[in-house]
Amino acid sequence: MARKKIKSKSKANDKAKKSVPAKSNGQSPSFWGWRRENDRVGVRNHVIILPLDDLSNAACEAVANNIKGTLALPHAYGRLQFGEDLELFFRTLIGTGANPNVAAVVVIGIEDQWTKRVVDGIKKTGKPVVGFGIEGTGDLMTIAQASRAAKDFLQWASELQREECDISELWVSTKCGESDTTTGLASCPTVGNMYDKLIPQGIYGVFGETSEITGAEHLAKARAANKKVGEKWMKVWQAYENEVIQAHKTNDLSDSQPTKGNIAGGLTTIEEKALGNLEKIGRECKYIDVLAPAEAPRKGPGLYYMDTSSAAAECVTLMAAAGYAVHTFPTGQGNVIGNPIVPVIKITGNPRTVRTMSEHVDVDVSGILRRNLTIPRAGDALIEMIVRTANGRLTAAEALGHREYVMTKLYRSA
Repeated sequence: MARKKIKSKSKANDKAKKSVPAKSNGQSPSFWGWRRENDRVGVRNHVIILPLDDLSNAACEAVANNIKGTLALPHAYGRLQFGEDLELFFRTLIGTGANPNVAAVVVIGIEDQWTKRVVDGIKKTGKPVVGFGIEGTGDLMTIAQASRAAKDFLQWASELQREECDISELWVSTKCGESDTTTGLASCPTVGNMYDKLIPQGIYGVFGETSEITGAEHLAKARAANKKVGEKWMKVWQAYENEVIQAHKTNDLSDSQPTKGNIAGGLTTIEEKALGNLEKIGRECKYIDVLAPAEAPRKGPGLYYMDTSSAAAECVTLMAAAGYAVHTFPTGQGNVIGNPIVPVIKITGNPRTVRTMSEHVDVDVSGILRRNLTIPRAGDALIEMIVRTANGRLTAAEALGHREYVMTKLYRSA
């Protein structure tokens, strides 16, 4: 079937004044994506070279250098991890390969047994995946073999065709960064308005950043779909507060929460930051479950909460590993974060950031501060940008080469 030509709905420099929250016939918006073997829909078509451990980074990067168009995802961990830390490690690697934005995967590890575990986990999606072990083979032979496999995967993936999909098949995550007073007033409410409009249309959404809800935990609990989910959320927050923050603090969180940038932007307490953070879930959405880090949702469409740190690259990596295909990132002071496999859409309401860091901004909602743009219209503009991104528009982070991939580590290795 011939591929339908995708037309941009507005000029790239449109500053959030046109929006298409729905088709003209009243139906929900659609986008063009790649339908994977497990029926999930991706908005990118990556072939990734995935290292099992830090020792395999060099081999993976060599394969990606040999086969142009593939993408290596080097990381720092994978040796002598154990217990829940090891389980999270595998969940993140397998989830990364299983993400619908990935067409095929080459896994390289130092040890065959752990490499096979990742390969077998990704294989459950039905997508092409193959693994190679370095022990007993060496880098050079492994690189040669893996390069041949990567070339075959890349050429196969290059002929896959997009198909038109309803917006309900899109999974959209969110996390904010470099927040200031404008974040809680403009960019976070823009994301919240988007969720208020798209969650009822059947999308999957997710938010997180457990430490950044400190001071507003009672409000977050109240936004749960029912009492059981709210209590599950509170248990997660209390564990983070008591077993991590209080157990390991040397003084307080003043060097981390709020950050120096947050304080410079007018957020003087973690409570102020938390209230702005919660604006990302809108006025009507209720989260239906609480996910462990990198855990895929299992209760059907709706908004989820994921237990994550507030570090940008870690949080986006975990949400991508859970299967989310597009990430919305409200910022105030300006943040440059990207991800290798998931497009990260930057939204800001800070006029200074628009002036000084315009190359990092995808959606300018500073009109909210000037009172010539309403939050509902800003939400519509974000929906339009999500659709354009799903249709292939590169985000600012993608165009600038930001591919931050950072694993979350729970405790020191054995």
